[in-house]
Amino acid sequence: MRRTEPESHGPVRYGPSLPSDGLPVLPELAAVLAAAADRADGEPVGGGPALLAAAGGYWDRRGTPAGPARTVAGPGAPALLLALTAALGGDVLVPRPCAAWWGPYARLLGRPLFHVPTPAECGGVPDPYALLETVRRVRAEGGDPRLLVLSVADDPTATVAPPEVLHEAVEAAAGEGLHLVSDETWRDTVHAPRDTVLVSPAEMLPERVTVVTDLAGALLPAGWPAAVARFPASDAGDDLHARVLDVLTALDARVAAPVAAAAAYALTEPAPVARRVAAAVALHTRVAREVHTAVVAAGALARPPRAGRHLYVDLEPLRDALEPRGIGDAQDLEDFLSARLGVPAPGGHRFGDDLAALRVRLSTGPLLGDTDARRTECLTSPDPLELPHVRGALTHLRAVFDDLRDDARRGEPPR
Repeated sequence: MRRTEPESHGPVRYGPSLPSDGLPVLPELAAVLAAAADRADGEPVGGGPALLAAAGGYWDRRGTPAGPARTVAGPGAPALLLALTAALGGDVLVPRPCAAWWGPYARLLGRPLFHVPTPAECGGVPDPYALLETVRRVRAEGGDPRLLVLSVADDPTATVAPPEVLHEAVEAAAGEGLHLVSDETWRDTVHAPRDTVLVSPAEMLPERVTVVTDLAGALLPAGWPAAVARFPASDAGDDLHARVLDVLTALDARVAAPVAAAAAYALTEPAPVARRVAAAVALHTRVAREVHTAVVAAGALARPPRAGRHLYVDLEPLRDALEPRGIGDAQDLEDFLSARLGVPAPGGHRFGDDLAALRVRLSTGPLLGDTDARRTECLTSPDPLELPHVRGALTHLRAVFDDLRDDARRGEPPR
């Protein structure tokens, strides 16, 4: 991550990567990848038959069927979003805040990008009234809004949009003729799946929604880039599928053959993969709850994390304690917390949020240890929070935030 102008708080072009799970590679996945290491022919652009069939099965099990003719694979979700943005044309709308990797691809293509406020209940989806007003304003100024990117299970806010909130946003987008890209990278990391209703926009508006899933969310290590996209079953969907393939072909954006083999295996969700996903979600859920408790106890604001391996923290209530430390905006806060915590703490401006707002995304992966042995121990321990290295990391995090709370209290007038 960096500023484009090192001496100023200029526009941020490059943001943080997806939150890693911080865990060793699953041995069964490593074995599949190693077995395909001698493939010299490479994977076709858009994905080979085995990978596309596995992706279709993955979506079949989630109630949104898709055959190979409606599916594309690429080397990570950013490549697919770039191809979709290029193929659809027009201006792009995203929620504020949003995943750090959404915006750069619109800018790369010279497409105007407009942020829309989110409702109070969650992040990841735009407030429907704000969306309608933004579309109206953009068109009045001569713009051409065509694409809305959203996420039901969200990075950075770690929230899950309630179905009724999502439905209102989808209806508003449909009424304005927008095409929706639903980033569902984190849908398999919901912390309490039995108590959380997660509905894809593709179930509500199947003819106008393309789904993109980066397998680094739950199924593959972040260093093995692979993602899949599911297109609408319509003539427009077929045309979009073909144009996206054209863009991917022009970029020669193909999944590496060994990674494609591992991705196809993971998408079938065999027992070893399913067990690892469940164990990883349970582990990160527990750690995220501890982090949430710590930051709220210190006086910061944060929605309870519902998905993913992160949470989004607002330190505005502690501004008076932060200003004497030279912290006046999100970049200052990022620099301070990253140094104090010893792990990246990207500011909200990386996610399209207001630079002046004191918000950061905290990830749980770095709290699991600095060696594979320690990280594996987190998966196998009956009480990972009591492991010395995890307990030490959480204690350090609490101490950093408690110091800020104590500074804020010392600054309060006598009662």
